[in-house]
Amino acid sequence: MRAVLASMLLLLPLTCDAQGMPARDYPNKPIRIVVGQAPGGATDIVARSLAVKLTEALGQSVVIDNRSGAAGSIGSAIVAKSAPDGYTALIVSSTYTINPSLYRKLPFDPVKDLQPVTLIASSPFLLMVHPSIPAKTTKELIALAKTKPLIYGSGGIGSSGHLAAELFSRMAGVELTHVPYKGAGPALIDTLGGQVNLILSSIVSGMPFAKSGKLRALAITTRARSSAMPDLPTIAESALPGYDFSSWYGLMVPTGTPPQIAGRLYTETAKALRTPDLQQRLSNEGCEPVGNTPAQFAAYITLEMARWAKVVKASGMQAE
Repeated sequence: MRAVLASMLLLLPLTCDAQGMPARDYPNKPIRIVVGQAPGGATDIVARSLAVKLTEALGQSVVIDNRSGAAGSIGSAIVAKSAPDGYTALIVSSTYTINPSLYRKLPFDPVKDLQPVTLIASSPFLLMVHPSIPAKTTKELIALAKTKPLIYGSGGIGSSGHLAAELFSRMAGVELTHVPYKGAGPALIDTLGGQVNLILSSIVSGMPFAKSGKLRALAITTRARSSAMPDLPTIAESALPGYDFSSWYGLMVPTGTPPQIAGRLYTETAKALRTPDLQQRLSNEGCEPVGNTPAQFAAYITLEMARWAKVVKASGMQAE
């Protein structure tokens, strides 16, 4: 018996080492980060900025894989069904907490199938019109919308741009025709081309077009002005008191990912968000870096889901 116990004790460290080996060796191959929105949108821009820093920190290529559709749910489902080994991760936006109330059935469970790593950043939206629209201010746009039909584009039914526009139209007392696209990028392209009249776009993807004059920015959606565009008034101060809307971007992995691996992704992401160059890059895009803990991000997601459940129910919105 003593000989058997001695043999077991000798083997125990080897067994633990074997189990811990994947975590200690992580990563030893490229990492795929799925983005549930089309290239060129705000989520994609934030994801690619972070991927550069993670590639440097982890010593392996971090590749962005755009899988747009259903307001990000297609990409989320892909990651939810992936192996929980740290080699497939997901960048989500605020639509992640809207979709459970908007869709009757999702192809994954947003509470059980994915686990939060960290909140990357938050950003305001811009209210922008095509230059052919004569409105120069938010009040003028509202007045125009009361005299003629106006069309706006968004990244899809239930996307952040859709919710921001619906909130705007309800508070302004105007009817706007919604054209949903498969991502914010395509919606911006058609706004630039004049196929739609206006858009509520994340400052991340919309600011370059506003600064170049290709689109006219009328206002920003948060209560306070943005340091990235300090001369641009808020919708609240210029026309609709109380209007407030912003988006956010976070990192998630499949549930069951080993704690050491999920922890490594959190540590390196939070560290990257503290580097001056990434902070400056995100700031230039109008984003505020966050990098909170997995527990804090999980609590934030719970609060956001409850908040948007009330908004969607009140609006009567439903997506199939």
